Amino acid sequence: MVPSRGTEDRKPIIAIVTDAIHPYSLGGREIRYHELSRYLVASADVNIYTMKWWNGPATRTEADVTFHAITGLLPFYRHGRRSVRQALRFALASLRLLWRPFDVLNVDHIPQFQLFTLRLVTWIRRKPLIATWHEVWGPEYWREYMGGIGGRIAWGIELMSMRMPDHVIAASHQTGQRLTELVPGLPVSISPNGIDLDGVNAAIPDPATTDLVIVTRLMAHKRIDMLLEAMALLRAEGRPVTCRIIGTGPEQESLHRIAHELGVADLVDFRHDVREQKEVYSLLKAGRVFPFPSNREGFGIAVLEALACGLHVITTTAPDNLAQHLVARAEHGTLCDHNARAFADAIDAALDRGKGGSAEPWLVEYSWPAIAGGILEVLLP
Repeated sequence: MVPSRGTEDRKPIIAIVTDAIHPYSLGGREIRYHELSRYLVASADVNIYTMKWWNGPATRTEADVTFHAITGLLPFYRHGRRSVRQALRFALASLRLLWRPFDVLNVDHIPQFQLFTLRLVTWIRRKPLIATWHEVWGPEYWREYMGGIGGRIAWGIELMSMRMPDHVIAASHQTGQRLTELVPGLPVSISPNGIDLDGVNAAIPDPATTDLVIVTRLMAHKRIDMLLEAMALLRAEGRPVTCRIIGTGPEQESLHRIAHELGVADLVDFRHDVREQKEVYSLLKAGRVFPFPSNREGFGIAVLEALACGLHVITTTAPDNLAQHLVARAEHGTLCDHNARAFADAIDAALDRGKGGSAEPWLVEYSWPAIAGGILEVLLP
């Protein structure tokens, strides 16, 4: 049982286990834990267990959140794919929580292996294990990503890992539905990623304007190559459009090369140096259209941020791109087929319509205070 604050002199202790933290690593899950921890500290002592992203002692405190390095900094990717070595070492390092104080443990499901070791930890400690689940990859994705035998093994591991938590917090309704279909009876709550609406409203547009702007991790499934192909098509048809691509990732060098090969390098401003959210919002507001060609997305926090910044958002109907459900709600949103020709046509039409305008009222559903309240009810019932 999680102790009630009314029966304890101390706050309950929440342990969050994730191998990536903001601002050292940029992505939706990193922002999620960064923002949530700011709200959870009002009700609990929050300890985040991660890799050693920073210089100095292995434990440090920032804004009342305590960070613990349980392993050194290990590279996420090897030969363009998620490193199995990093995943295994982080999972083994998670056994350190056997000797760390906590009342409830919230673990990020990526990269899977730590769910097994932390199940053992929480079983021995008799504490609840709550997992945050961003997306279900499934057998087809794993087969494409790792091949026949490797894909079947990876899918088996993913499926078994779903049975480890006592409760799952899914980042979207679609992910929650997939989980319950695969593991009937699994307790699942829905708590999507959120946005800092106050931060968005306070941001001043960067003076360096651009036609297109996107914030994303530079990975193969984000399909930035398709965006560059669409830009090449538009240039060939007499409509060169400028684009700012904000982010880092294993496809970084490859995308620079593709931009040169397609003859659009002079139109693309790659920004691999952005670390602060306020700068992200300023750069978003300097654009007109947010093109999001990802073919696999568990939620799409960048889409919410773009809509909040008043941009018109384009994404595709790729089956595993769950961001399309957000864009479908948006007045200033466009869905198109998942190919370069359709994407180019959607960009062309969106630029003709102009910038989206003000943020849409329904975005308030995704404010961090609202999201944090729901998560706190799961962690500390």
